[in-house]
Amino acid sequence: MRLIPRTKQFYKFCAYGFLKNLRLFDAFFLLFLLENGLPYLQIGILYTIRQITIYIWEVPSGLIADALGRKKTLLFSLAAYLISFILFFISNIFPFFALAMVSYGIGEAFRSGTHKAMILEYLRLNDLTDLKTRYYGATRSWSQLGSAVSSLLAMGVVLTGQNYKQLFLFTAIPYLLDFINIATYPAELDKSHGATGNPILLRSVGDRFRQTWQNFKNIFRHKESVRAIFSAASYIAIYKGAKDYIQPMIQTAALSMPFFIEADDSKRTAVLVGIIYFCLYLLSSFASRNAWRFENSFKPLSRSINIAYLAGVTAIALSGIFLSFKYTAAAIIVFIFIYILQNIRRPLVVSYLSEVIPSRVMASGLSAESQLETIVLAIFAPLLGFMADQWGLAAALVISGLLFLSLFPFVRLKEKAIIE
Repeated sequence: MRLIPRTKQFYKFCAYGFLKNLRLFDAFFLLFLLENGLPYLQIGILYTIRQITIYIWEVPSGLIADALGRKKTLLFSLAAYLISFILFFISNIFPFFALAMVSYGIGEAFRSGTHKAMILEYLRLNDLTDLKTRYYGATRSWSQLGSAVSSLLAMGVVLTGQNYKQLFLFTAIPYLLDFINIATYPAELDKSHGATGNPILLRSVGDRFRQTWQNFKNIFRHKESVRAIFSAASYIAIYKGAKDYIQPMIQTAALSMPFFIEADDSKRTAVLVGIIYFCLYLLSSFASRNAWRFENSFKPLSRSINIAYLAGVTAIALSGIFLSFKYTAAAIIVFIFIYILQNIRRPLVVSYLSEVIPSRVMASGLSAESQLETIVLAIFAPLLGFMADQWGLAAALVISGLLFLSLFPFVRLKEKAIIE
C-alpha cells in the first residue's frame, strides 16, 4: 500500500483547512442569532439568503477558477469572508445580518470546489490519483482539527467575559494567515489549462470561458455524473441545514446540569459547547482520515456512499424522536454521529465525483454540486425553521429525516461509469 507523500505542499493543503476552520463563532452561531432575538424562521431565511448568494455565484465562480486562476479565486474568497466577519460584529438587526450573509455567501461560492480541484490537480500532476480518497481525507482531517481547536478557543473567549460578537473579530486572524498561505501555492495549481507564457499569445478570455462552459454542460449529459451530483448535494444540504440545531440542544442540557451554578447562562453553555464540539471535531478528524477504511469495508465506492446517506438521514429523524421524549443527551450523541458520518462520506463523494467528471472541469463540476446543494438548502433551511417554530424542534427533525429518506431512490448511486 502506497503511503501519502508528506511534501511541503501537502502541509500547505493541511494548513489551509486548519486555518479556514478556525471559525470561533461556528459553535455558537445559532445561539448568537437567537441571542439577538431572531426566531428560527428568520434564522432559516438568513441561511436562505446565504444560499441564494452562493447559487448566483456558484457556477460563475467555478468557471472563473478554471479559466482565470484558482489561486486568485481563493484569495478573493478569503477577502469576502473577512468583510462578513466585520459586518456580523457591528450588526444587531436582521437587515445587517442579511448583508453579512451575502458577503459570507460570496466567500463560500468562490471557495467551494476550488481548493478541492487544486488538490486533485496536484495529485494528477504527481501521479497520485490512486491515493485521492486517503489524501483528501488526510487534508480534511486537519480541517476538523482546526474546528476542534476553534471550539476550545471560543470557549475561552466567552469565559473571559467576551460576548458572542467578539468571536467574529478573533476569527479574522487565522483567515489573514490563510490568505498568506494560499498566496504561496505553486503556479501550476493556479489554472487547469496548460497554457503559459505571454498572455497576449493565449486565447481570449471569452473563448476560454466558452470552452469551459461547454465542458461544464457535457457533465450533465452523463446520467451517472448527474445522479452523483444529486446524491452529494441533497445529503450535504440536510446536513448543513440541521447541524447547527445541536447548539440549542447543548444549551438546554447545560442549563439543566448542576455545574457552574454561580456563572451566568452564557458561560455555562460555553463550557459544554466547547467540550462537546472539541470531542465532536476530533472524532470527525479521525473519521476523515479513515474514510478509506469505510470504503474498503463496503465496496464498491458507490455502495459506501449509499449506506452513509441512509444512516445519516435516519439518524436525523432518530435525534428528533429522542428529543421528543426529552432524552436530550441521546439526541446530542446522535447528532455527533451525524457529524462523524458527514466526514466519512465527504471524502468518498469527492473521490467518486473525480471519477465521473473530467479533470479539466473538476472545479466547475464540484461547483455544480454546490449550486444544487444551495437550491435544496435554500428551500429546506426556512422550512426547517418554520416547522421548529410551529411544532417544535423534535418534530421538525423527524419530518426532515423522513423527507430525505424518501428521496433515496432518486439519489441512489449505481456502478460508476467513468466519462472521458
